[in-house]
Amino acid sequence: MKRILLTIMVVVAGLSAIAPDASAQTDKSNTGASPRQKLIDDWHKDMAEFRARSEKDRQLEALTDSIASVQARAALRNQDFVLEADNVSFRNGMTRFVNSTTNFISVKGNRAVVQISPSDFASGPNGVGGVTVDGMISGQEVRVNQKGMVTFSMNVMGIGINAQVEIYMYPGSNRASATVYPNFNSNTVWLDGVIVPYESSDVIEGSSL
Repeated sequence: MKRILLTIMVVVAGLSAIAPDASAQTDKSNTGASPRQKLIDDWHKDMAEFRARSEKDRQLEALTDSIASVQARAALRNQDFVLEADNVSFRNGMTRFVNSTTNFISVKGNRAVVQISPSDFASGPNGVGGVTVDGMISGQEVRVNQKGMVTFSMNVMGIGINAQVEIYMYPGSNRASATVYPNFNSNTVWLDGVIVPYESSDVIEGSSL
């Protein structure tokens, strides 16, 4: 009996001696994990803030595109717009990124101007690197398909131009493309850019043929 009691006392004493060490190890472990956990928490916080900012940016961009689209549609219907082109493609397959201030299709009332100026180095017939032609429009029509794409078509007739022009504006944006079909030759030209109200445009019109 004495031996059993002695054994129990030894075991209890041993556990009491071990317990503080284990507690110390646990505290040490927690102390080591705390900075790491803080970094993880900070990272999650930063990511949450980034996602919140990104969502606000996307919403603002969508709103801006929507406003630009509404303005462009109204300008098309009122025949008071400019398609400012940032690239021009030719029938031979060549595509050029161009200056939107000198490459455009403008419509103001019944007058239209088509200006193609792919060169930044040569003055060209219009003085700004290409050709400028203008004329009166007729047969204009605005169509909207089920997907929301707007098509504006017109005939342009003048001294330097006799062509059919079709402009396609994509839904939810003021991005557009245009095709110019000359009636006297097959030198079709394609333009891509944005449509803005005439008064908001800053294009530079060269000397017309």
